[in-house]
Amino acid sequence: MDRDEQESRISNDHSPVTAARELLQERYNADAEAFHQGADVRALVHSRADTIDTVLRLIWNRYPFASSSDISLVAVGGYGRGELHPHSDVDLLILTRNSIRQEWQEDLGAFITLLWDLKLDIGHSVRSIDECKAAAREDITILTNLLETRTIAGPDELRETLSEEAYSDDISSDRDYFIAKREEQKKRHKKYGDTEYNLEPNVKGSPGALRDIQTIGWITKRHFGLQNIADLTRFSILTEEEHQILFQGESFLWRLRYGLQLIADRNENRLLFDHQRTLAEMLGYQDEGKRLGVELMMQSYYRTVLALAELADVILQYYDEAILGAGDADDIQPLNKRFQICNRYIEAVNNQVFAYAPYSIMEIFVLMAQHPEIKGIRATTIRSLRAHRHLIDDAFRADLAVTSLFMELLRTPHALDQTLSAMKKYNVLGRYLPEFGQIIGQMQHDLFHIYTVDAHTMRVIRNMVRMTSSEARTEYPLASRLIHRLPKLETLFIAGLYHDIAKGRGGDHSELGAIDAEDFCQRHHLSARDTQLISWLVENHLLMSMTAQRKDISDPDIIHAFAQAVPSQAHLDYLYVLTVCDISATNPKLWNTWRASLLRQLYIESKRALRRGTEIPVDRQEWVRATQSEAREILHAQNMTDEQIDSIWDTLDEDYFLQDSTVDIAWQTAAIIRHGDNPDPLVLIRDTRGGPTDGYSQIIIYMRDRVALFAATTAVLEQLNLNIVDARISSGESPYSVSSYVVLDEKGKPLGIDPARKDRVRKRLIEELDDPDDYPDIIHRRTPRQLKHFAFPTEVTLSNDTINQRTVIEVVTPDRPGLLARVGQVMLEHRVRLTNAKIATLGERVEDVFFVTDEQGGQISDADICQALQEDLRNMLDETQ
Repeated sequence: MDRDEQESRISNDHSPVTAARELLQERYNADAEAFHQGADVRALVHSRADTIDTVLRLIWNRYPFASSSDISLVAVGGYGRGELHPHSDVDLLILTRNSIRQEWQEDLGAFITLLWDLKLDIGHSVRSIDECKAAAREDITILTNLLETRTIAGPDELRETLSEEAYSDDISSDRDYFIAKREEQKKRHKKYGDTEYNLEPNVKGSPGALRDIQTIGWITKRHFGLQNIADLTRFSILTEEEHQILFQGESFLWRLRYGLQLIADRNENRLLFDHQRTLAEMLGYQDEGKRLGVELMMQSYYRTVLALAELADVILQYYDEAILGAGDADDIQPLNKRFQICNRYIEAVNNQVFAYAPYSIMEIFVLMAQHPEIKGIRATTIRSLRAHRHLIDDAFRADLAVTSLFMELLRTPHALDQTLSAMKKYNVLGRYLPEFGQIIGQMQHDLFHIYTVDAHTMRVIRNMVRMTSSEARTEYPLASRLIHRLPKLETLFIAGLYHDIAKGRGGDHSELGAIDAEDFCQRHHLSARDTQLISWLVENHLLMSMTAQRKDISDPDIIHAFAQAVPSQAHLDYLYVLTVCDISATNPKLWNTWRASLLRQLYIESKRALRRGTEIPVDRQEWVRATQSEAREILHAQNMTDEQIDSIWDTLDEDYFLQDSTVDIAWQTAAIIRHGDNPDPLVLIRDTRGGPTDGYSQIIIYMRDRVALFAATTAVLEQLNLNIVDARISSGESPYSVSSYVVLDEKGKPLGIDPARKDRVRKRLIEELDDPDDYPDIIHRRTPRQLKHFAFPTEVTLSNDTINQRTVIEVVTPDRPGLLARVGQVMLEHRVRLTNAKIATLGERVEDVFFVTDEQGGQISDADICQALQEDLRNMLDETQ
């Protein structure tokens, strides 16, 4: 059936629904196919609006009111601009000259019902011209919709009359409208974290996305009375280059949105993980080396919205001056021969400053750093800066004046992250440091790295700046104290700037980044000592976090080995601060009280090792004897006898005395002695004490040792929605064992904030663990939506620790409920004894380390057993993804 025949049926059939649906579906399919074939998305967006226009007009004309000159059907909002994506809302205004006539009521109801029957996402209102004006005065959103209208059916005269009123001061002044839209934008940006770099951005509402383009259009239309944003060039608001940035950026975002709605089959504007890979394939992005196609697509997105955000700054600042500052005298404050402050914005004294003094491209940011009262760069200067960015070449980078200015910038006490972010925003930082330019907008497609590499780097710098403030003492007590002892803060800033600079190139990014950092130092004339320190920090920036999170830092040999890798106390201080800032900037959920305590413990023990000298090996026996002696003194003060103490200690292996503080050992021993011969499990729960970073809960379980104990305990704790971050099992010749678990609640907080919950946890553990026959089956909770899109094969690696006579099992696998209990089940089946576990959940990725022995307490040396254990762990975990 051709289109003419379909339109005839819509006009003349008793019920137009079937014919209208056929026409809509046929055009939808044709447009979708055209999109897949690479058709111009603008033509498709307008085509969709045209199709809806046709259907609505034909249906409207079926009703008696269509012949009246007092009522018309008007498209408003995005539809009023003639723009519709596959599943966009169709916003309609039924506009009347005066009030609705009685004879229209029933037919208008039937008209709207019929549109719903067509499954269109209709948003509609029925108002007279006066009612529209009154509503627009009260609601800025309604006024905005009335700035973008088209008549679909009925007399256009009604819409024209309304439009004239909408653009008049009778409804809203130019000034009031600008202020309202600017505040609306600020609130929307705040909703999305004031960053263009969201993991699952909204292509319509996120900063730099489509709504920002539309906001520029609305303000422009209200200011100039324009009907088309393309007319901006006629008023010299946009240069031709800026118009191209706007046009091409909008076209790119439209392609993303159009494809996204086809994939989701609904009005979806969020680039969810569910759709990102499919969308990347649809748009032709392919993997390049180690870079995934989806990562390349997202980098294009981030770079596009960054450019649009820069342009929005220019335009909105123009309106700020033209609308809010109209008629006011400029407040000028000279800075030097090249720059001045005008109404709190820095500006060049003329547009040729950057041409005759290229170093001033760097100087302007130094001046911004030195004058915190400056709000930003004036629009005319931003344009001049953009026009002269090509001057940033190798000669510019080698210019002593430029390198000196950049080092001055790093040494100026100020919010360095804000200045560097401005340099990045205006595409100066990425040109001055080409290696940084490569990581702008670069994402890693996982749930652990929730920021792009450049955004993460800026957050690291921001954390370093924050560490110098008094507010940081509460959250980061040790780091905020150490940072004031660092001799040169710029050394720390450079290490932060370069620690992830080589990500995405292939190879070890730490090693490659250290080479880049060394080149930077030489180009900026740093001393050999500072160069060595910065290069070492970049190459070893993961050393401290990996040691704390993946190794048993209660083991003196681990501490000794780590301390040997650190050249000096200064290196340790710098590394600790860098590590804290890095972890805190990777993912807000990653920095918690347990990780803080691990790093602090590693720092303190390493500091002691450096003081006594790393050339002397650690005497483990002497360490154990010293620990027991201190703990024994505490217990004697509580009237515990040596006989009581030894009856407990003689049954435990020496590792027990390496793992905890003497206070903890004394506390646990006293409780076990008081527990006596009680057959029920002893369950102790205590929150750590001290500063605010000590907030985690320790659960101690003393009971008869059973091979399934770890699997059962972890199952219970997971059912109680507790996150296990560390686990230790200490057992010796006695039939009893001491198990220790460090847990946090769902919010990363200790149980002490909810005493009743702590009591419920204790009772539940006693009930479930007292009889092996009652050990619970693992509850299969639903895997979160995001985790389902990051499945990957489990990696299991086994190695032997010959010093401690145990086997180390490293498991890298996707996170899911019941994970630890499944690992425990496999260990049970292979009769493997767990002595210690390091639990690390990194976004969707789990990297756990288990320290195990065979039944006799030695390392697992049989190759066949190791292989079977490895395969069974891998199979069990992959089957449950």
